[in-house]
Amino acid sequence: MENYKKFYNVHMKSKLDFFLALVFLIVLLPVYIIISLAIIIDSGFPVFYKADRGGYKGVPFKIFKFRSMVKNADKIGGGTTALNDPRITRVGAFLRKTKLDEIPQLFNILNGTMSFIGPRPELLKYTNQYEGEEKLILEVRPGITDYSSIEFINLDEIVGGENADEMYEKHVLKKKNQLRIKYAKTVSFATDIKLFFLTVFKTIKKALTFMIK
Repeated sequence: MENYKKFYNVHMKSKLDFFLALVFLIVLLPVYIIISLAIIIDSGFPVFYKADRGGYKGVPFKIFKFRSMVKNADKIGGGTTALNDPRITRVGAFLRKTKLDEIPQLFNILNGTMSFIGPRPELLKYTNQYEGEEKLILEVRPGITDYSSIEFINLDEIVGGENADEMYEKHVLKKKNQLRIKYAKTVSFATDIKLFFLTVFKTIKKALTFMIK
């Protein structure tokens, strides 16, 4: 079983990811264009947000997202998005609630730095502090979704509107890491399929709630 997990994680997973990412990128091209235009009209350029994250084997990489905050948001506030964060743009609020801000990570999958399913990549200041079992997180490619993404899909509501970074570090980070470790220990095709459909269900539920409001 351990040999299968290693073979799937190292060889099969990346090939499946690349093929599916290419297909999704072609299918979603009109969506990319529409979102890009909406961002430009709402708050100008740049369309994409790029930031350093801790990657596979501890190698840092640039994660891609559609920009959902004002320009230079990293310099204005912390790394954790607070509830009703004033840095979020009008279009950005919709993108975040529907998770459409994440779809540029198909580029990360194509260049091999990410996977569809895997531990959500963290800021370098957190991954550099990993110790003990937490280092297992870096033995699988980071992904768009995993157990921690599903559990904390409403992260902004959990950290609240003030001291978001402090709340995240005190009440969320360790729990997220435990869920990331859970994925690293159970990585398999069956696990990935389960997490994929759970993510689709949770995302649709969240988007519908946002639209009803």
